[in-house]
Amino acid sequence: MQVMFFIFLFIIGACLGSYLCCQARRLRLKETQKDYEPLGNHSVCLSCKNKIKWYDNIPIFSWLFLKGKCRKCGNKIGLLEFFSELGLALAFLILGTTINLETAMPLDWAIFVMTLVLTLSLSFLAIYDGAYGELPSFCLTFSIICAIIILILKEWTLLLVAPFSFENIIAPLSSVLILGGLYLLLYLISRGKWVGNGDWLLGTAIGIALMSPWYALIVLFLSNFFACVVTIPLQKGKRHYKIHFGPFLVMAFVLTLSFADFFISMI
Repeated sequence: MQVMFFIFLFIIGACLGSYLCCQARRLRLKETQKDYEPLGNHSVCLSCKNKIKWYDNIPIFSWLFLKGKCRKCGNKIGLLEFFSELGLALAFLILGTTINLETAMPLDWAIFVMTLVLTLSLSFLAIYDGAYGELPSFCLTFSIICAIIILILKEWTLLLVAPFSFENIIAPLSSVLILGGLYLLLYLISRGKWVGNGDWLLGTAIGIALMSPWYALIVLFLSNFFACVVTIPLQKGKRHYKIHFGPFLVMAFVLTLSFADFFISMI
């Protein structure tokens, strides 16, 4: 049963990753083109505007089969679609390890579902930031709301097994200060040169959902580590290469939420 649950999450994640990437492309076209015409409800090639058949629109597999090109015009579809589908599929699969189908209570399921919703919102931000270097404000706001709901549900769970203590307040606040506060400070000091004006809001949403200063520190380390590994080779010969931190923060959030105990045991 657990294996089937993982397969289900992987498939759903891949489909939603394809959808989010499509919506990110559409939103960008709408914001940048004055004469933008809605593309309709069907997936189309942005180069030739040809409607994509269902068998060419299967997440991950169609991209691999077509070698990342449109069947009709032959223009490249791009890596963004592939990584969006594969990335969210893996994210859902990894998050699936955080819940046990046999022992999970209704409150556990509520937290799990809200975590998936938050991951969807964060993934859209990661896709948009990775492609265009911007973080849509409406999605940042929605992410913070989702994170607050998760915080309330987790606090409720804690209160069912232990009396209230100041740790219930200090831990989430410390988590927010480490991620959101640090990126806000960097933004103010550099006047937007080091990080964007939405990164601290993204960090705030992640910090609220994590509810732990230790988890926040792990996210901070992992996101910077991933950013260095991926971007340092790209910086060669480019004096003003700008790093978009959104994708790395979201990646670190999913890994930390799923494997935090393992990371802490290695410290």
